[in-house]
Amino acid sequence: MEKTEKQKMLAGELYLADDPELAAESKRASRLLRMYNATTEEQPEQRRQILKELFAQIGEKITIVPPLHCDYGSNIYVGNGVYMNYGCVILDCNKVEIGDNVLFAPYVQIYTAYHPTEPEIRLSGRELAAPIKIGNNVWIGGGAIICPGVTIGDNTTIGAGSVVVKDIPANVVAVGNPCRIIRNLA
Repeated sequence: MEKTEKQKMLAGELYLADDPELAAESKRASRLLRMYNATTEEQPEQRRQILKELFAQIGEKITIVPPLHCDYGSNIYVGNGVYMNYGCVILDCNKVEIGDNVLFAPYVQIYTAYHPTEPEIRLSGRELAAPIKIGNNVWIGGGAIICPGVTIGDNTTIGAGSVVVKDIPANVVAVGNPCRIIRNLA
């Protein structure tokens, strides 16, 4: 049996993003995000209910300051005690795992999606996506970009404006473009 475009997407294979199933899921996410981003700080329970419907999993005591943007939401797994400041973007064309007690400064961008580098394949409209995993007790500074396929270890700090293109281990401070370790914490 041939894989669906969604199955290809989640398997890290070339897929067509304009597939009807994916378009319907994206439309669903857009509707929920519009509702979420219209809430106020006086509506914490309404926010939580929307996030429960939008995301694959949410933990206890999470705060996401609107506006929030994502592709599908259904591929995002959020742990306990997570805080996302204004303007976070999560392109969740593959699984995004966010551990417990993770802090996101404003405008953090998490990109599982990417395009083929070969122009012929790119022009076919097919795309790729690779999962991202962020460990427990991580702090990601403002405007940082987390690229496809990256894992960030527990207790790590990513400096503001960093572009994370490869795995960053646990217990370090890493900064820059490309992001590199500048200090060990353990």
